[in-house]
Amino acid sequence: MSNDKVFNAIIKGYREVINQRYNYKRLNKNYNLPSTIDEAIVEEIKYFFLNYIYPDIDKRKELNDAFKTLDENLKNPEKLLGLLRESIKLIFKHGRHLPKIINAGFKALKSFRTATKFENRLVEIAKENKKKPPYNSTAINEMISYLSRNEIEQFMESTESLFQIMYDKVLVEKIIEVISYLIERMQKKKHVFSTQEIKGLQIGLEMITKGYDVLNSLSKDNQDLLIQFILTVERDNLDELFS
Repeated sequence: MSNDKVFNAIIKGYREVINQRYNYKRLNKNYNLPSTIDEAIVEEIKYFFLNYIYPDIDKRKELNDAFKTLDENLKNPEKLLGLLRESIKLIFKHGRHLPKIINAGFKALKSFRTATKFENRLVEIAKENKKKPPYNSTAINEMISYLSRNEIEQFMESTESLFQIMYDKVLVEKIIEVISYLIERMQKKKHVFSTQEIKGLQIGLEMITKGYDVLNSLSKDNQDLLIQFILTVERDNLDELFS
């Protein structure tokens, strides 16, 4: 079995898992959802997961190619930080808080990448246990159960971290402002930054903006309710697998 064939089947199978996990009727039956978390909100969450965290195979190649360069810039951010030092406006506006803003932005982007690492572990498990594709949701859940509880907890912490950043409206608005500035400056320095580097940050900004839009459509109380609901759903599914 080639890695690509297994990986593509894992992607397809895990998307099926997400589709089932965030089925509104199932959730409403199991959790007795409050009226503020209606079917439209659940669909928005599912859309966010399926298009930005676990996109389909066609979009995945674009995402992976873009994020390869983004990963390098996140590990060695000197070039990006150098651009920020050129902005008197941002330095004057945010002052000593600028490092916190950019660090939070990088943390959010790294959280998106955790999903890919999670899927790669499932590929390893499939090959180690000689499980041949295709994989339905039952097969995917079985493979997840082979992971250590520590691996699962790390994945959950990353998911929680992402949504907690999204929950801070003021911080996210600042992150969007700073990343938008970085993209604008990178586009003016194409002799320094490649098209892929720019694309990586653009996709990252799109992800953060979409997550922000989903939460910002709700009141502060309902945002908190939605985040806790998502984390509860994710933890309950994992607890069921490990019970």
